[in-house]
Amino acid sequence: MSDDGTQVLYNEDCPVCRYEITHYRSYSNKLCLPIHYQDLNTTSLDHWGVSKEQAAKRLHVIKNGVLYSGIPAFVILWQDMPRFRWIARVVGLPVIRQVCIFTYDWVLAPTLYALHKRRLQKSAASK
Repeated sequence: MSDDGTQVLYNEDCPVCRYEITHYRSYSNKLCLPIHYQDLNTTSLDHWGVSKEQAAKRLHVIKNGVLYSGIPAFVILWQDMPRFRWIARVVGLPVIRQVCIFTYDWVLAPTLYALHKRRLQKSAASK
């Protein structure tokens, strides 16, 4: 895998994640931005240094060899996309950043991960 550009690791099996990343991928492809999207279910995670479970719990981004996760990962991704830079600036403001990190870490990410685990259990039970 090339270290050029921004690498995004996401969960294609999560409908919410897939919807959001499909939107970002379409936009970045249209502008030929150096952003590369990788589904945690079909890519080797060795480069990422995270387990499949860790990867499923939150968004991960590598830029310039640095791994970001959660809200900092979103900010890095948004900074690379002209249409979303304003969101990166707003979310980067001190108080807003803390509120966003708290909400993502304690509400959104755990809820999406719990739904992911439930989908996996239902899938395993139906086999």
